[in-house]
Amino acid sequence: MIERSDFAAIAQWVRPNAKVLDLGCGDGSLLKYLKETRNTHGYGIEIADANVLACVEKGVNVIQMDLEAGLSGFEPQSFDFVILSQTLQAMHHIEQLVTEILRVGKHGIVTIPNFGYWRRRIQIIGGRMPVSKDLPYQWYDTPNIHLCTFVDFEVFCRDHGVLVQERHVMCDGESVAFLPNLLGNLAVYRLERRALG
Repeated sequence: MIERSDFAAIAQWVRPNAKVLDLGCGDGSLLKYLKETRNTHGYGIEIADANVLACVEKGVNVIQMDLEAGLSGFEPQSFDFVILSQTLQAMHHIEQLVTEILRVGKHGIVTIPNFGYWRRRIQIIGGRMPVSKDLPYQWYDTPNIHLCTFVDFEVFCRDHGVLVQERHVMCDGESVAFLPNLLGNLAVYRLERRALG
């Protein structure tokens, strides 16, 4: 199993025995990791046939469906945590999806790459779209359609009634505290719906 640097950051916020829904779960590695480290139970949502098969082979519960169609099949607050890890930037309807995450889950955990990371800025200044180990796609074949920085995402949350409870910024797996929007290439956010009133 390939363990990404954000897995441990996500797991630190997921309480033992929690019920988890992982949106765009890929091959099921995160759900398997959470089961092994936090004894969680739950489901993954995935559209790609090969990834669904990989989940089944790992013993991960998976539902094959398109996230763009929404989560109407799930009751409000039916999961302790709904996770969207390194998938948000590839979605068309971000506002709807974040609303659904916080409807279905008591807490949302979202991991995003930072398009404001200094190395990416230098690539753009040099006249090229950013390509790196963690974002290996060329401009013409990338699944990423909504590029943002950490500041952009936090403004989005503020403007859409989403409370950022915690944020963990990293660069190549190491924590970043100083100038995070410049020096961090990945962040994990713990979100809740802002209370009305």
